[in-house]
Amino acid sequence: MAGRLREPGGHEPRAVQKAFLLLEAVAQLGSGASARDISLLCGVPPATAYRLLNLLVADGFLVRTADLTGFALGRRTRELAGVATVEELGGGLPSEFRPVRAILDELRARVRFGIYAAAYTGDRVRLVDRDPDHELIREGAILTHLHASAIGKLLLSQRPELASAGPLRPLTARTIIEPGTLAAELTEIRETGLAREVDEIRLGRSALAVPVRNAVGGLIGCLVAIGRTGRIRVNDGDLAHLLQTYAARAEPETAADPETAADPNPASREPQHTESRIPAHPTRRITRRPASG
Repeated sequence: MAGRLREPGGHEPRAVQKAFLLLEAVAQLGSGASARDISLLCGVPPATAYRLLNLLVADGFLVRTADLTGFALGRRTRELAGVATVEELGGGLPSEFRPVRAILDELRARVRFGIYAAAYTGDRVRLVDRDPDHELIREGAILTHLHASAIGKLLLSQRPELASAGPLRPLTARTIIEPGTLAAELTEIRETGLAREVDEIRLGRSALAVPVRNAVGGLIGCLVAIGRTGRIRVNDGDLAHLLQTYAARAEPETAADPETAADPNPASREPQHTESRIPAHPTRRITRRPASG
């Protein structure tokens, strides 16, 4: 990180200034930021930073990651950010991209992985629906390093020029940074409509993404399953089909009431891969064991 964040001026209480700086640092560093990294970025003494971080966690503005090694933005901060985003973008999210929460919850009840919805606005990616049962570590890296995530690669397959804006950064030893290799993968994504990620954003995590399209077939977002490498199989045809089925139900031309928008012949298309699904209960939401993203 080049340089420290500049502290704001004015006559606000110093503790409030520092708390805002810490929140800004977590947003900039991404989920999983350590107290040490946050302290260094803000220029706040470690003891002070750790005390304020714990206060922000207690008030719901930050949360601890599942492994307790870092911090992520909490519900209260995201609620504030959601309000600001609507005003800042002036309705910039694609109006036709409206994944139905009931549809996503139904999908989440059928798999063991985190399910997320992302929208593409120009050259940017925005997570518009996060899985409440799975903490997504390094969320910021997913949104900024398009070449390393399944979500980003899906966008790059339609906008390959975005990958040539600068040198590709390796986030892990598995991140694809060779332009020719990445170009070949983007071609495959365009042909198959499936984008994969294995240990590229974070070691031990993999993902499979499928497109969400508008009424004329344009790419406006995606649904993505994210889980532990080895547990989620990115080449699993049954999982891919399941994601595609629900993505189609979230698209504007097919979005309808979840009870009536089901697959025309669900019995014949039901995925059989026991590692990538659990049976949906007819009357209650299945409780899943939280897993680190």
